[in-house]
Amino acid sequence: MYHVIVLLMLSVGIVGANALLLSPIAGAVAASFPDALAEDVLVAAAAYGLATALSALLLAPASDRIGADRGLRLSFAVVVISFAATGMAPTLGTFIAAQALAGVATGVALPCIYALAAHAAPPGREARTMGLVLTGWTLSLVAGVSLAAFTAEVFGWRSVYHGFAVVSAGVLVLLFTSRFNAPRSGATSPLTALKVPGIGRALAAMGALMLAFYLTYTYMGAHITGALAKSTAAAGLLPLSYGLGFGASALLDRVIDRLGPLRAAPPLYAATVGLYLLISVSSVSFAALIAAGFLWGITQHLCLNLAVGRLTALDPNQRGAILGLNSTVTYLMVFAGAALGRPIFEAAGLASLALCSAALIAFLFVEVRIKGAWSVAAR
Repeated sequence: MYHVIVLLMLSVGIVGANALLLSPIAGAVAASFPDALAEDVLVAAAAYGLATALSALLLAPASDRIGADRGLRLSFAVVVISFAATGMAPTLGTFIAAQALAGVATGVALPCIYALAAHAAPPGREARTMGLVLTGWTLSLVAGVSLAAFTAEVFGWRSVYHGFAVVSAGVLVLLFTSRFNAPRSGATSPLTALKVPGIGRALAAMGALMLAFYLTYTYMGAHITGALAKSTAAAGLLPLSYGLGFGASALLDRVIDRLGPLRAAPPLYAATVGLYLLISVSSVSFAALIAAGFLWGITQHLCLNLAVGRLTALDPNQRGAILGLNSTVTYLMVFAGAALGRPIFEAAGLASLALCSAALIAFLFVEVRIKGAWSVAAR
C-alpha cells in the first residue's frame, strides 16, 4: 500500500505546484504580454481558484459513485492538457483561460486524492498517512515552485509549464497502471454533504486557514521582486524555504495521532498566529522572510493535517462530496486571497496582509476552544 501513498503524494505535488508557482514567476509572465503587470497576471490565480471551487462543488461528488481512483485518473488527464495549453498561451486571456481549465481538473483531483489517502490509512495512523500525502505539497514547492522560478529565469516561463505537462503525463500513466481498490457508494451531492453533523464549522475552519495562507502567499513574490528589489530566482527561495519546513513537519504528524486533534489544535493555532506576526515584522528583510518561511511551512502542514483529518472523519460514505466542499471552500479562498489581497497590498504592503492572516488564525484558536469542536470526528 505504500506505493499508493507515494503515488498520491506525487499527484498532490503536481496539482499543488500549479496552484503555487505563479506567485514567484508572475513578473516574468507579464513581460511576455504587452502592457501587462504582475498584478494582471495574478488574475489567472483568481480564475484558477474560482474554477477549482466550482468544479469541486459540482463535479467532485461524482467520485463517490464512480470511485475516487477513476475520478483521479480522469481529472489528471485534464491536468496534462491544461499545463500544455498554459505553456502555449499566445495572449494573457488564453493564459487565464488555460489556468481556469487547470482549476476544473484540480477541483476533482484533490478530493479524490484525500479520499484515497483516508481509505488507505491503517487504523491509528490516520494523521501520519494523511501527513505523508500532504508532503506532496513539499514536492510542489521544493521541486516544483522553487525550480520553476530558476527555470523561468534561465529558460523562460513557458518551459516551466511544458515541463510540468511532461511530468504530469508520466504520473497519469502510473495512475492507470495502479490498483487502488477504492470503494463506491450511492449518489451524493453537496446538499447531502451539508447535512452531515459538524460540516459547517469544519468548513469555516478550513476557509479561515486557507484565506490566511493565500492572503499572504499570493503577494509574497510581488513583494520580494518589487519592494525588496530581488530577482525572480531569489523570489523562488521563499517557497523553497516554506516547502522544506512543510516537509520537515511530517515528522511531527504522529504527535497529532498521539494527542488527538482537540489537544493539539489550540497550541498549534496560537503558534501560527505568532508566525504571521513574525512575517509582518520581517517583511522589510529578505533574509528574515526566508527564515520565517521555514517556520511557516511547519505550522501550515500541521494545521492542514488537522483540518483535512477533521473533514474525512465526518462521514466515510460521503468523502467525495465532503472533500469536494472542502476544495470549493479552499479555492474560493485562493480567489478571495488574490482579489481581497490586491487593494490591501497596493495600499499598505505585505506586512498588513500578514496581520490580516494572523487575525484569521486567531479565529481558529477561538473556534476550537468552543465546546463541540471535532465532536463528531472524535467519536
